[in-house]
Amino acid sequence: MDDKICEAAQLWKENVTEPDLASELDQLMADPDSEKLSDAFYRSLAFGTAGLRGTLGVGTNRMNVYTVAQASQGLATYLNAHFENPTVAIARDSRNKGEDFVKAAAGVLAANGIKSFVYPRIEPVPTLSYATRDLKCSAGICVTASHNPAQYNGYKVYGPDGCQIANEAADEIQNTINQTDIFNGVKRMDFDEALEKGLVEWTPDAVLDRFIDAVASQSIGTKPNPDFSVVYTPLNGTGMECMHRILERVGIKNVTVVPEQANPDGNFPTCPYPNPEFREALEKGLELCDKVHPDLMLATDPDADRMGVAVPHDGDYKLLTGNEMGILLIDWLTRMKAEAGEDITRKVAVTTIVSTAMPDAIARAKGFEVRRVLTGFKNIGGQMDQLVEAGQGDRFLLGFEESYGYLVGLHARDKDAIVASMLTCEMAAWYAERGKGLFEAMEALYQEYGYYLNGVVNVSFPGEAGAGKMAGIMSGLRENPPVQIAGLPVEGVVDYKTDVEMPVVGGDGNTPAQLLPKSNVLEYRLGEGVKVIVRPSGTEPKIKAYLFSKGATREESQALNDRLAEAAKTELLA
Repeated sequence: MDDKICEAAQLWKENVTEPDLASELDQLMADPDSEKLSDAFYRSLAFGTAGLRGTLGVGTNRMNVYTVAQASQGLATYLNAHFENPTVAIARDSRNKGEDFVKAAAGVLAANGIKSFVYPRIEPVPTLSYATRDLKCSAGICVTASHNPAQYNGYKVYGPDGCQIANEAADEIQNTINQTDIFNGVKRMDFDEALEKGLVEWTPDAVLDRFIDAVASQSIGTKPNPDFSVVYTPLNGTGMECMHRILERVGIKNVTVVPEQANPDGNFPTCPYPNPEFREALEKGLELCDKVHPDLMLATDPDADRMGVAVPHDGDYKLLTGNEMGILLIDWLTRMKAEAGEDITRKVAVTTIVSTAMPDAIARAKGFEVRRVLTGFKNIGGQMDQLVEAGQGDRFLLGFEESYGYLVGLHARDKDAIVASMLTCEMAAWYAERGKGLFEAMEALYQEYGYYLNGVVNVSFPGEAGAGKMAGIMSGLRENPPVQIAGLPVEGVVDYKTDVEMPVVGGDGNTPAQLLPKSNVLEYRLGEGVKVIVRPSGTEPKIKAYLFSKGATREESQALNDRLAEAAKTELLA
């Protein structure tokens, strides 16, 4: 075993006071050659633009009160250097240790003279983005690991604009963390003491009320049939309160909640991987659909920033992908706004380079503009801010990511499953009144614009050896780029580590050129509508290959997608 790992483990043994962490450390140190001990201490969790994220447990490479406190000290030092009398909004989801991490973070901030506004109960990520803006805070913290498996937790940091922090801020905070001794370099104050001193204040319910008002303002205003019915699952997360309020507000009253997944539970007993992208997480909801036969099924992930959808078709319930929901919302919102007399050619939809290419075809046909940014909703938020600063906030149509994240409205700068669910209900009800379901609506769009299908291949590389393997794969692809993939010649390569202009399609052609931030992403173009994009995950030890295919029929496009998937596994990521 590496001496540095043994020294780090011994240092923790001398300083850890939490019984569960101390017990876990004793078990790890009983076998000093264990890979588990090495994985817990071989590195420190990196603080990036998504903050911290990792598995719960003891060690520098784990989420625990010590790594959270150290990160909070880095954030506090940064805030005091850049803001006069800074304040921070804090929220958490239903994950294990969330309340402990919130109290640790607020206590460190208080010890550094920084006041926190803390939501008194679990709340969705978009309510934190909203609160940061509404309370004019210098930063926001949300303790969440989003849709990751149950053993994960995380610590997302937001800027005063409600976006996840910029790269420059993350780098400065990381540098401060690096200089902060995890045990002796962190200022601490007991949470209850901070409350008594006024350095922690519970976020007023009026803030949440204003969030609901802001979401409701995005309603199209169509009156759904009273019989329109929904099955909803919060996947044991934060969605229940806000979803109940907003659906009631817009007249969606026939809602059945999946009972096994209604209550907050960080163990996620019915779906250890609570990700609405995966059918396994939605099985309980689909079972309930077979009994009550709703017009629509909705699922929100634990922090309610992502939304999954299932719709009836041919006696079964079909899952729609994140890309398909983005396409449906774009098409329907432009239709509704045009009927309301708005000039659609002024509108701007913002999505990512790894999301479906189909919005480009719709934009060319309808005349609105599509802008593509790097993965991460903060990049969509940046385009929103540009529009607002130019006095053109009303041009923003929506932002979406293929990973089931959507935002309509200017109230937040992160994904919002609450506003997405409200609009999806209204859209489904609108189609239902015209005798069509969302599956049929999507099929009609495919027939009009072509079958743009997508897929994702994930290859995991856990541990210290995995990190080196990931780096080697990416450097190998750059040094020896493939000349063909799945038998298709590579017609062009885009390396996003170089200066790349932000892709813009449609509109009036007057959007000024913008360079995307440099990123470790490679794109291989294989023909019209066909490509593969490779990027390491920013939150998990894996590399993702995003697959894009287009065909005249679903079968043709799917067959090509399957070929690309096999090639990604055997030719690119092996």
